[in-house]
Formats: sequence, structure tokens, C-alpha cells
Amino acid sequence: MTIDDSGLPKALADLIGREHLSEAVVLSTCNRIEAYVFAETFHGAFQNVRDFLSETAHVPPEQFSDSLYAHYEADAVSHLFSVACGLDSAVLGEHEIQGQVKDAWETARLEGTCGTSLNTLFRHAVEVGKRARTETGISHHITSVSHAAVALVAERLGGLAGRRLMVLGAGDMGAGMAASLSKSGAAEVVVANRTAGRAAELAGRIGGRAVGLGQISAELSAVDVLLTSTGASSLMLEHCDVAEIMAQRDSHPLLIVDVAVPRDVDPRAGELDGVTLLDMDDLRAFADRGLRERRAELERVRGIIGHELNRYLDHSSAREAAPLIAALRTRAEVLRKEELDRHAARLSPGEREAVEATTRGLVAKLLHEPTVKLKDAAGSPRGDRLAEALRDLFDL
Repeated sequence: MTIDDSGLPKALADLIGREHLSEAVVLSTCNRIEAYVFAETFHGAFQNVRDFLSETAHVPPEQFSDSLYAHYEADAVSHLFSVACGLDSAVLGEHEIQGQVKDAWETARLEGTCGTSLNTLFRHAVEVGKRARTETGISHHITSVSHAAVALVAERLGGLAGRRLMVLGAGDMGAGMAASLSKSGAAEVVVANRTAGRAAELAGRIGGRAVGLGQISAELSAVDVLLTSTGASSLMLEHCDVAEIMAQRDSHPLLIVDVAVPRDVDPRAGELDGVTLLDMDDLRAFADRGLRERRAELERVRGIIGHELNRYLDHSSAREAAPLIAALRTRAEVLRKEELDRHAARLSPGEREAVEATTRGLVAKLLHEPTVKLKDAAGSPRGDRLAEALRDLFDL
């Protein structure tokens, strides 16, 4: 289901072109693909998003319906805030997701699919993520998927001192893993990437060695660990490729950690003798074991999310009430002026000025109490009833 950066503009244009959607942001990471939309109708929008996912991935809806979740109104806001804080990540509190949320929002803005409603929501979500990481220890210790991947390898091998490792992929995830490895005491870190210059730049930054994709098999015959996270749309290593590599290793075991989305290594390679193949599920299980240490921080972050959710909803309700209040005041002002103009010929300039001031003050006093009550009740069932009554009574 994943959508890479290059395909995101086209995907957004496809999504926003559907009948029941007026704004859209798509967030696609190693752990999720989510569409945040401003919907005209819930059921129509749900169908639009489900069809979008199906057509984008060329997968019939019934094959992924069990994995599909939907939130709306306050629950949708709360979910995005939790995502931005790292509470819904494979690694609790990881910091990479905050940048991914911001990038998804920025892309939608550039493509013109993000309007007032989602701009306000995502701006607030980024602020909530920053607040959670500033005021709590939720992002202390293991702070990213790349960091967790290296920690998992170190646990499996009893440390990385003297080990030789290869990082396949020099994007953000690969760079993060390579940076963690550079501080681990490893004997050598080899970096392989489709773009040779990018591999060389990353290897130089961490004191490693860069190789081309054509050298992967030869290098894998000697390393202890492969960490892979390319953006390739197809497998980088088939089952037969890994089998040939293992035949050259003289029974020396190989640990592979594949955190690419989609996967870089054929899952069947894990069935080969001497191969241990770990993926995002293993990484999540490893990260979850450390959850107890941060349980108190988790509750503090949830408290921040609850507070910020209420603040967002209050502001949102006020924004929704404002146009109706403005329409009511405009309607009253139009009627006041019409009546004043109708009798203008009978009034001297001084009298007109006095009547102008009197009627303006009278209208302001009459509208004060309805305005206050509508603002106070905005966003509640009572507020909805008051708003509907005003529309009907004053033809707004």
C-alpha cells in the first residue's frame, strides 16, 4: 500500500478528485498508510478512500478490509495527535514520525489538496508532537526505528564490537542505522546504495566503506549482519540470491534485519539454514519490551493529547460559530440601514445622526446575548439547535 515521495503528488490529485472529499493529506511511512480527509459525507468519503487504496495498490478491498480502520471528528483528531507524538509507532515515542507528519502536510499544501480545515489540524498536530517530546521523556532512550534496528542486532549478537555489517539503502532510514552503527564499536560498516554518490557520502560521514549494488553478493559472503531499508518497489534479494550467498559462507550465520517497505528481502530467505531474518514485527516486539520503563511517560503524553484535543475542539467550535454570527450581524445591519434610508427624507442631518447612533446601539444590545450563547454552546448538541434556529428565524 505504501506510496513513495515521488508518487505522492499524483496520489493526492487522485484522492481529492473523488466525489465526497474536499481536502486530503496522505501519510505513508514504514508503519502505516493513512488518508486524512475533510469529508462532505462520512459513508461516501469512506468509500472514496477505500477505493483509492484499492486502486493505488491494485488490491481488492476484501483483501485488506480487516486491516482498515476509520476515525472521524474528535477521534480522528486524537488519532493524528497520537501519531505525531509517536504513540502509534513501532517504536514508542520515536522522533522520525513527527517529521513525516510535517512532510505529508507540506506536500499536500504544495499540491493544493490541503485547505483551511486540515491546515489548522496538522499545524496543531505538529505542535502537540513537539510539546510531548519537550515536556516528557517519551522520546528518550531508543528514539527511532533505525536506532531500534541497531539495538535489536546488538542484543541478538551480544554486542557489535568486532562485527562487520552492511547497510543497504542510504535514505533517511539507512543513514540513521549507519549513524548508530558508527558509535557501536563495529569493525566495519559497508554501505550499498543504488546511487553510488549517495553511498559514498554516507560512508565517508560514518567512517565506513561504500560499494555498488553489483558488489552486494560478494560483500554478503563475509559480513555478519545485513540491515536493509531501500525504497525499491521490488525485492532486492530473492530466495535464490540468499541461498547462493549462504553457500559461500561455510555455515557462517547471517543476521538480516529488513525494515524496508515494501520488503527488500524475500521472506522465504528466513527458512534457509544459517539465516535469521527479522522484520518490522520483530522490531516492534523488541521495542515493546522496553515499554514498561516509559509507562509513566506514556500517561503524561496521553494527558497532553487530551488537553490539546479539548483546546483544538474549542477553537474549532468557535471557528464554526463565527460565520453564522457574522451572517446574523450582517443581516441585522442590512435591515437597520434599509429602514433608516426609508425614512431619511423626513430627518434633518442632526436627527439622522441621532437615529443612526440609537439604532446601531439597539441592534448591538439585541444581538449581544444570542451571540454569547451561540459561542458558548458551539460544538455541542445545544449549540447545533441554536444555530439551526437562527438560520431558520433569520433566513441565514
